[in-house]
Amino acid sequence: MKAYILPDLKSSPALREVNIPSPSESEVILKLSASAINHRDIWITQGLYPGIRVGAVMGSDGCGTLDGVEYIINPGLSWGSQEAFQGPDFRVLGVPDDGTFAEYIAIDRKYIYPKPSHLTSYEAAALPLAGVTAYRALMKKAGLQPGEKVLISGIGGGVALFALQFALALGCEVYVTSGSEEKISKAISLGAKAGYSYLDPDWPKKLLKDAGGVDVIIDGACGIGFNQLVKTCNPGARISFYGGTAGKIDGLNPQFIFWKQISILGSTMGSPSDFEQMMQLVTDHYIRPVVDEVIPFGGLLTGLAKLSGGKHFGKIVIDHAS
Repeated sequence: MKAYILPDLKSSPALREVNIPSPSESEVILKLSASAINHRDIWITQGLYPGIRVGAVMGSDGCGTLDGVEYIINPGLSWGSQEAFQGPDFRVLGVPDDGTFAEYIAIDRKYIYPKPSHLTSYEAAALPLAGVTAYRALMKKAGLQPGEKVLISGIGGGVALFALQFALALGCEVYVTSGSEEKISKAISLGAKAGYSYLDPDWPKKLLKDAGGVDVIIDGACGIGFNQLVKTCNPGARISFYGGTAGKIDGLNPQFIFWKQISILGSTMGSPSDFEQMMQLVTDHYIRPVVDEVIPFGGLLTGLAKLSGGKHFGKIVIDHAS
């Protein structure tokens, strides 16, 4: 079968002919119809991810068929016994385990879920990793309640867009930030109340004037911009962050945090329970993942370059049939 493997450390994925995997007793073989690209794939090629295995098939997100039924794969493997945090054996599908950038995958049957009928194969492939990350950050960690005011930073990425969609499904009032006015406009068209350019140093004042403050913030960047987020918090607000692409949080004023009783919460991926509940939310509210572009299987490197450049709005999906 054809598959994209990691041929060496700090190298781009290479398309190779490899053997179709042989399943263990607990595994099934899915014929993959679509997969999706994540920033994780970029970090792996840069050697910035733990547990890298040279020669492994890359890719975490995927949708495939078994006996004529389409399934979505949960890429969070071996979460562990504690719901509050992942155990030492937790890992994400696709390096070191063989992943979804291939024609077939062997996967334990406990990690596959029937595709919601309202989703296309492309939308289904876009859902797993970003969807469960957004769900846990928003619902489990921040404890979002219907009708609350939510701020989502860096709108346009997969996790941020799912957080927007999930919050809207609960009847929340959602605000967004981005460095792109085009992305802000697209978010408003999806239902966001308003958006602000984080390149404008006065954007928190504008949000406070419009919204009077927010109750929940979802962030994937941290860095110096985190201090701007804090300025928009209502008393008792919860800030849940799932990444740190902008680096360390410097200069945070502790008095502001404790006086307003703000909670700052770290979140990573999600448990099997989180994944099941996320799938139920998507099904109940007919949520459709935002797909930026569908590219042919041979175009993976082009898709990685687009994701790295930050020009996307939604998930970049790979069509395994083209």
